[in-house]
Amino acid sequence: MTLPGFVMLLCILGAQATVDLRNAAAMAAGLCNPKPTDVVFIIDSSRSVRPSEFEQVKVFLAKVIDGLNVGADATRVGVVNYASRVKNEISLKSHKTKAALVKAVSKIEPLSSGTMTGLAIQFAMNVAFSEAEGARKSSDISKVAIIVTDGRPQDNIRDIALKAREAGIEIFAIGVGRVEMTTLRQMASEPMEDHVDYVESYSLIEKLTKKFQEAFCAVVSDQCATGDHDCEHICISTPGSFKCACREGHTLTGDGRTCSACSNAATDVVFLIDGSKSVRPENFELVKKWINLIIDKLDVSETNTHVGLVQYSSSVKQEFPLGRYNSKKALKEAVKKMGYMERGTMTGHAINFMVDNSFTPSQGARPGVAKVGIVFTDGRSQDYIGDAARKAKESGFEMFAVGVGNAVEDELREIASAPVADHYFYTADFKTMNQIAKNLQINVCQAEDPCECNSLVKFQKKVEEALQALTKKLDAVTKRIAALENKIV
Repeated sequence: MTLPGFVMLLCILGAQATVDLRNAAAMAAGLCNPKPTDVVFIIDSSRSVRPSEFEQVKVFLAKVIDGLNVGADATRVGVVNYASRVKNEISLKSHKTKAALVKAVSKIEPLSSGTMTGLAIQFAMNVAFSEAEGARKSSDISKVAIIVTDGRPQDNIRDIALKAREAGIEIFAIGVGRVEMTTLRQMASEPMEDHVDYVESYSLIEKLTKKFQEAFCAVVSDQCATGDHDCEHICISTPGSFKCACREGHTLTGDGRTCSACSNAATDVVFLIDGSKSVRPENFELVKKWINLIIDKLDVSETNTHVGLVQYSSSVKQEFPLGRYNSKKALKEAVKKMGYMERGTMTGHAINFMVDNSFTPSQGARPGVAKVGIVFTDGRSQDYIGDAARKAKESGFEMFAVGVGNAVEDELREIASAPVADHYFYTADFKTMNQIAKNLQINVCQAEDPCECNSLVKFQKKVEEALQALTKKLDAVTKRIAALENKIV
């Protein structure tokens, strides 16, 4: 094996060992239940559930899903929608990623008729939890049904719920508003105190999110083990909390969460924010908070990261250029003051503006410094974005695309740099944007190594260059000696 091949093998083994040790430690400590689970939400959309309330149920589902370990071999999620009839909205086999699931949930429409809860439970047992719909046969796979209802069922639920529980389905019952507690207890598994929940209105249902995220984990006090942290490299548990650390060769940045491999990491970051009328004022305030969450993660200073902000709708407005503010506090205050434009969604025009104006020296961009564009939108562009997106990437800009609600995922992928999976983000609701802020990583250095492999490769290269230089010098000396010998002869 060649030296480069051996070094690369060390890198791969080192990285894999780090992951395996971390997983083994968490499982050995019994901190989290590693068993895969099939989860089916059974949601009441009868006429008593108003459209705005049904949207709140969907937000609740999205938030619970966001806290699950979703995957083909981990947690699978299905959704059954019911009123007088039952509709299998999402099969357990349909989606294997959180983003796809949340997008599918956002598209569910209420059925707006009666309340046949017993029929819905029967359907879940016979269809939703069937192998044909993606349920797994193994007894090692837990089966969980989470029922959300706000009214009295018009059919029998006691007997069918008993059959479902006897079939191995663990049932959680969530009641809203005027629902009777007797109804919830007839459906739920034992112990009742763990499986029955009640909230006075749909606006309060989100407070149950954490409970259902934690229901799939035995112990939640260790945030490092449960993944409830935002450390980029290493999470260290402390009593009731945690702290972050970095791998060798990296330093913790000022936000206390992210790590840098460079001592003088400089980058120019421009946010391109959709301010069209579909966003709505209350959501625009959430977008500003989201921008400031990302700013918190950046190493903002006069010499390191500079941030610019552009808002667009039918027109484009530069809120402030790169380099105007060189502290996080000043940047965040400027973001808070940004007004809401409303009107249309000309995303292509806005990207062209960023390329032609925001990243120019006259607007504060620094020559030779990495350029990063973060495009946020909540809907379909009213103009063509292909040429503008291609121009941005061909100019050497690293492009992130973030979409919410009615954003078109094909457009987001077209904007995003490669690898697209690391540069494209989507969520169904503005209230769940904070998770994107945690996951969006702006790398201003060369790709980081989990071991010191890169240093070994550089050392090898330097040795080879030194040997080549020495060889050239020896050749030159040999030629001079030969020339002198010829003269002597």
